[in-house]
Parts: sequence; structure tokens; C-alpha cells
Amino acid sequence: MFERIFKLSEHGTNVSTEVRAGFTTFLAMMYIVPVNASIMSLTGMPFDALITATAVVTIIATILNGFWSNTPVAMSVGMGLNAYFTFGLVKGMHLPWQTALGIVMISGLIFLVLSLTRFRAWVFESVPIDLRRAISAGIGAFIAFIGLKGMGVIVSNPATFVTLGNLHNPEVLLGVEGFILAALFYSYRIKGAFILSIALTSITAWVFGLGKLPEGIISMPASIAPIAFKFDIWDALKLSLVPVIVTFLVTDLFDTIGTLAGIGMRAGLFKDPKELEKTLQADAAATVIGASLGTSTTTSFIESAAGVEEGGRTGLTAVVTGLLFITTLFFLPIFKAIPDNAIYPILVMVGVLMFGELRDVDFSDITTSVSVFLTVILMPLTYSITLGLSAGFVVYFILALLRGEKEKITFGTASIALIGLLMFIVH
Repeated sequence: MFERIFKLSEHGTNVSTEVRAGFTTFLAMMYIVPVNASIMSLTGMPFDALITATAVVTIIATILNGFWSNTPVAMSVGMGLNAYFTFGLVKGMHLPWQTALGIVMISGLIFLVLSLTRFRAWVFESVPIDLRRAISAGIGAFIAFIGLKGMGVIVSNPATFVTLGNLHNPEVLLGVEGFILAALFYSYRIKGAFILSIALTSITAWVFGLGKLPEGIISMPASIAPIAFKFDIWDALKLSLVPVIVTFLVTDLFDTIGTLAGIGMRAGLFKDPKELEKTLQADAAATVIGASLGTSTTTSFIESAAGVEEGGRTGLTAVVTGLLFITTLFFLPIFKAIPDNAIYPILVMVGVLMFGELRDVDFSDITTSVSVFLTVILMPLTYSITLGLSAGFVVYFILALLRGEKEKITFGTASIALIGLLMFIVH
């Protein structure tokens, strides 16, 4: 049956290899359940319901992709846009979380329609790769800033805006411990590096009285009724929110394409264009499903590469990963006991990894370097992915126009620059 559905021999793999790869991917990305719930609960959404919703959307999206595209790519709520959902839209723009979910739903529906067209090819052809890298790096800087602020390593200062926090505070030191452990485990390529870091940091907090012990180990899953199907599309359909919708759409698309390209290079996947197209379609459908269940944008996870390196080559890897996430539905008592400073270091570490995209940017080109710099620096400084992305594309378009670099002015860059300009006009 597995051979017929997933064509294992054709991909040079077998059931045992796929199961092992699926388990490896699960360990690598299990952290997303407590981390996403911790981030999005700051909007006022109930933590318990978010644990269930995050787990359920991961299960559905990953298994859907396994069967639909037959690729070993797992999907869940994307890091970066979940932080922007919370800190940029709800806390920054003071939007109700229902409206923010409406924005996610609209961007997901547009992505789903576009995934059925040649839009992917158009993006590759018309948007400079260095600007795509800048978006990823900028989001990395943004969530790292949020993580450092949450840890207490960075605090506000009336004279200098921000300054170093109190490193004598035991809770701050707990966060520092978590970050060092996450970086150390990741550097040694330990399976489940992030969830292991969260576990050890939490144990430290419980031992030294910096956090409450879990009231139990397992429980029945919490209901998602308080957040499911609560998205408000009508309130999201405002002219002032168009740039935000475009930001979610463009960022999800670039993030997905970048992730799939990285996984594909490691495993020799996506030689058949249909595999990539079907994975993008599953990704888009997952965002619509996620917004319906009450979570932010769902995307392909780079942690899937861990399973690929274990030999995973087909959708069976993804199906195994999705099935294993069912177990996370029952760990609510443990997840609720995890202290914040065991979670925030993971944001910083993910930010570090995303920031690495800058290594391939061509900084010798002034139009590119200025635009990339503004994109990256303005995302954390303005607390807005939309403003950073908009500034980068607007400046890129203006500089290319004034310097007579006609080859750089494409319909894609001009369109996003125009929408970005609208962002500054209505801001």
C-alpha cells in the first residue's frame, strides 16, 4: 500500500527510513506548539485553545501535504508572521485578533488562488532574490528583538530608547541559559535541539522556584471553540490594511519558496515542477485552514530538512510527522508550566538562523545594498514587517529609476513598491 501511494522504490527509500525521518522532523519542530501558543496568547486569545489549534493545524497541513504532493515537507504556524500577528497587528496597530485572523484568511485565499496559476514563476522572474533574502533576514531581526526584549536582556530607556537589562536578575539569566543551550544543541546538530533547550530551561526554572511545576503530565485536549472560525474578514477589508494583507501574502510566498528551495537542494527534490506546485498549493490551503482554526499564517518548515537528512524522500515522512503531532494534543499541563524565558530564547535562535540569509546578498551593488539594509533595519526598529518590506521595495524602485537601471524595474518590484508607497501615505 505504501509503495503504491508514495512510490517509495522510485524515490530510493523504504518504510523504515521514512518512519525514522518523520520522527526526526517531529523532534526538530515539536517546539512550535508551546512557542506559538505563548506568542499568540499575548493577543488575548486563550493559551489552551491555541495549543490545540496549533497542534491540529500542524497535523492536518502536514498530512495533507504528504498525500497531496508526496514530498517530505512538514507544515505548521510560521515563526515570524505569528510574532508580527501579535506584536505588529494586535499590539502595534491595536487591531482585534479577530480582524488579524481575517487578514490571514484573505492572504491565504489569495495565495491559494495564485498557487493554481503561474504566479510562482512570475515571482521568481520579477522580484530580485536579494530583496527576498532581505525579507527573511529582516523578520529574523524582528523576532530576535522581540525575544531579547521578552527575556529582559533588552529593556526600554528614556534617553537611549533601549539598553541592556539587569543581568543579575535570575529570570534574565534563565533566558540566557536557554539561548546558550539552544545554540549549543543546534551547533552539534542534536535532534530536537530547541525542544530539548525548552525542557532543560524549564527544569532549571522549576528547581530554583522561577516557575510553577506542572499540575500533571497529560490531559484531554482543550476546546478550540473560543478561537475557531472567529476571523473577521469584513473588518479586514479596509484600504489601510491592504499593505498588511500584501505583506502576509508576499512574506508567506517568499518564505515557502525559500524553504522548499533549501530542502530541495539537500534532497534533490522538486525536479518535477508538479511536486513544487502541489506543495505550494498545500501550503496555501494550510493557511486557510489555520485561519479557520484560529492560528496565524501556516507555512512549510525548514526543520523538514532534518528528516530529509535522515533519508526522508516521500510524503510518508510528512504523514508520520503529522501523526506524531497528535501526541502534543495531550501535553497541555506541561506546556502551561513552561516559563516565558524558556520560550523567548527560541525566538532569538530562530532569528539568528533567518538572519543568515544575508550571507549571499550582493552588497557591492548600491541599489541592492541600500534597499536590503533598510528592509532589515526598519523591521525591528519600527516593529513592523510591513513598513520594512515597503521601505525596501520603494527605495529599490526609486534608486533603480534614478540611476537608469531599467533592467531592475520589473512589474513585480514596481507593483510592490506602489503598494508600499500607499502604506506610507495612509500610515
